[in-house]
Amino acid sequence: MPSPSAVSRPALRHVLTHLVTPLLMCLGMGIAYLAAFHAPAPHHLKVAVVGAAPQGQVLAQTLKDRAGDGLDVTTLPDADTARQRLLDRDLVAAYLPDAGTPTLLVATAGSETSATAAEKVFTQVAAHQGRPLAVRELTPLPAGDPTGQGLFFLLVALSIGSYGSVAVLGAAGAALPMRVRALLGLGVALLVGLIGTALAGPVFHLVEHGLPAVWAMSCLYAAGIVAIGTALHAFLGRWTTLTMMALFVMLNFTSSGGVFEPALQNGFFGSLHAFWNGAGFLEGVRDHVYFGGRAGFGGHLATLFAWLAAGVVLLLLAARHERRRTAAAAPVPELAEEEEIEEAVGV
Repeated sequence: MPSPSAVSRPALRHVLTHLVTPLLMCLGMGIAYLAAFHAPAPHHLKVAVVGAAPQGQVLAQTLKDRAGDGLDVTTLPDADTARQRLLDRDLVAAYLPDAGTPTLLVATAGSETSATAAEKVFTQVAAHQGRPLAVRELTPLPAGDPTGQGLFFLLVALSIGSYGSVAVLGAAGAALPMRVRALLGLGVALLVGLIGTALAGPVFHLVEHGLPAVWAMSCLYAAGIVAIGTALHAFLGRWTTLTMMALFVMLNFTSSGGVFEPALQNGFFGSLHAFWNGAGFLEGVRDHVYFGGRAGFGGHLATLFAWLAAGVVLLLLAARHERRRTAAAAPVPELAEEEEIEEAVGV
């Protein structure tokens, strides 16, 4: 009979090996979130001073000199041009100098934190001139989402529903053919998108119009994650969860623009924002809901389709990988026949 120590060592080694995954998750989450959010500061934050008068030119140059790389300051001829640039999301804020009450035009729906950062800058400018600053909002937000950050939490819900389903499809569905798992994943994506859209619309009133398009983008986003995760499970096994967390939480949430847009982050996460799927979803929904679908909406849709296409390619590769692995594990026909003959004659 084996001793207790002989029995416990393999079990203990098994547990310790599996504890590596949550510890790596803790380390990765800490590094990603703290690196992305711990010290937000303007970095080429795009603002404008409105007015063709020499005073406007002088003010813009003064802001450039004092802010350095923090602000990207331009001058615009009139308020109508400033409004257009704001609604096209080319600017964060536009300052209208006035002898009575200077005004700051903002589009908070693009990024509440960026608008707040710009407001702080121009509040000081107006105070230096001895006048109070008036802030004019161009994109009024719904009562259910006064900060405009509710869509970020919709992104979180969709992501968790999507990559959480991957564990089920990969483990419980391992015996199913890859095409069946892919179809189940598509069904999951449609349901995840429906749940998210219902929460954003009729339940919490984050979105007051355009819900069919929000559902379509939610499904597209979820389908990309489920497809990639289902395929990766064929190659990575139990390391799939850690990989999915890295791709769709650690790097995804931090680069989505939901908390801080790239102009308030370091260059690494700002660069991810240009092509990561979470940013594509969040900015695409913002463009559709608040900016009439004109502020780079097509590019964000293309990002979501690109991630889904990558998932489809990975599914095809995973299916071929599983077929080869099954073929390699199957007994050679000739050897199987010889074994049956030997068993029959009692050899």
